[in-house]
Amino acid sequence: GCVLVVSVIEQLAQWHNSTVKAATERLCTYIPGTYRITSHMLCCIDKEMNADVVCHSLKLCKQDPGQPLCHLYPPPKVSWFSTFSKLLVMEGLKSFMGFSGVCTFPLLANLCEKIKHIIRNKLPFEDFDGDKFSTFPTLRGYHWRGRDCNDKNTTVYPGRRPQNWDVESDSNCNGIWGVDPKDGIPYEEKFCKGADTQGVVLLGDSAGAHFHIPPDWMTVTRMSAKSFANLPMAFTNELDWPQFSEITGFLNSTIGGWTDSLYLRLRRRNRCNHRDLQNISQNGIMYFPVNISACFSFSLARNQMLDNPAIVIYATIGNDVCNGDRDTLAHMTTPKEMLSNVMQALQYLDSRLPNGSHVILTGLVDGRFLWDNLHDRYHPLGQLNRDITYRQLYSFLDCLQVSPCSGWLTPNETLRNLTSQRALQLSNVLKEIASSEKFANFDIFYMDFPLRQTAEEWRRMGGEPWQLIEPVDGFHPSQIAGALGTRITWQKALQEWPQVLGKENPFNDQIEAIFKDQGGH
Repeated sequence: GCVLVVSVIEQLAQWHNSTVKAATERLCTYIPGTYRITSHMLCCIDKEMNADVVCHSLKLCKQDPGQPLCHLYPPPKVSWFSTFSKLLVMEGLKSFMGFSGVCTFPLLANLCEKIKHIIRNKLPFEDFDGDKFSTFPTLRGYHWRGRDCNDKNTTVYPGRRPQNWDVESDSNCNGIWGVDPKDGIPYEEKFCKGADTQGVVLLGDSAGAHFHIPPDWMTVTRMSAKSFANLPMAFTNELDWPQFSEITGFLNSTIGGWTDSLYLRLRRRNRCNHRDLQNISQNGIMYFPVNISACFSFSLARNQMLDNPAIVIYATIGNDVCNGDRDTLAHMTTPKEMLSNVMQALQYLDSRLPNGSHVILTGLVDGRFLWDNLHDRYHPLGQLNRDITYRQLYSFLDCLQVSPCSGWLTPNETLRNLTSQRALQLSNVLKEIASSEKFANFDIFYMDFPLRQTAEEWRRMGGEPWQLIEPVDGFHPSQIAGALGTRITWQKALQEWPQVLGKENPFNDQIEAIFKDQGGH
């Protein structure tokens, strides 16, 4: 993080032909007030020092004994030791010694504690009635789950079967309630009875949560105050954008591409499904995991007796083979571990999901696509001076042991192939489970992650494969990839699993007219 911030300051000075001080002040005018922390680094930058030198000197980056000195840029011509010595005597530097992370900045401490809380529990931070749904967007609020329409009543939430056909109030928050004065039949009964109403639940990793760092945050030629307008929202969503994701997205995308999601398609098919979505994904999570009670019982909002069935997408597409460890192969999930833990998760789901639900297991991605399409391209941070490629970024992160995937983001072709081999083995475990196991309350299906089909479709549209990958991290699927993946998944489901999607509701137009009459959306 330090290297990125200092690099941006240096590039801003270069682009605007200004001093470092002026560049820092410019960046501070872009960033919303409570996040203005960059000026603390100002005293430590001058023309002789690149971002690596500055950040090592501030002790924000450290070198453990016996480990290599990690750097993104070529080392300075003068020795690192002499450059460090110069920095150590600068006025005010002592206050930075021992500085261990961004969460120790006073202005960010409370925010970090909130984020830690919601990451641990995967629950809305603001939920007054405790039903796991919220009226607040971020901090695991309605960007992640359908919006609560009454946060003072624990029996009112998205996804439940209507109470007494919602004659008097909207108990399931789908906007359909009251009685038709023409015939005395409740609208919910008239429009939704027998309509296969169901929600969508995603159990996923950072790809499912839709991790994204805006390129404008580090591309100085496009940087402005508008670039950082969504910074508070991004931080309180853990740098995830589930409101645009391919499974639970419901807002028009503002991060490149367009939003097309399984939830939106189910909602168009049957408007009784309005707001019935849950995205229970977490950055860095592997199989849904050994401690089932901690992962699910506090997070999954589904009552087996009171709620509608759900389509559950189980998609941990990379982290079972992805880690930043030196011996990356030794830290990958084994097929035996995958079988044991996925079966535990499915057995738990069987005890919680209403009868008639569906579970789709998604195979792991073949991540060789990343290196093949990105390694020799310039990263957003390197586009101004054409000095940082993805190969350099991957090596820097690998040296720090914080690579999102040492097995795929590496020049070692043998290691990339072995990582894909393990991913295929784990996908085959999921495929075997789907073909051989039976559960009382849901049927189960398997599908490969549709990367190859997505790339082919994008090429036909005139696009390039690298555009399907997040430009800043060089690892996650982009907004475009998610939207195309949704289209492919939907077509597969229509052809092979029509029972999963439910029948199309013939009353959708009438429901939409009532929404408009009542001022709903």
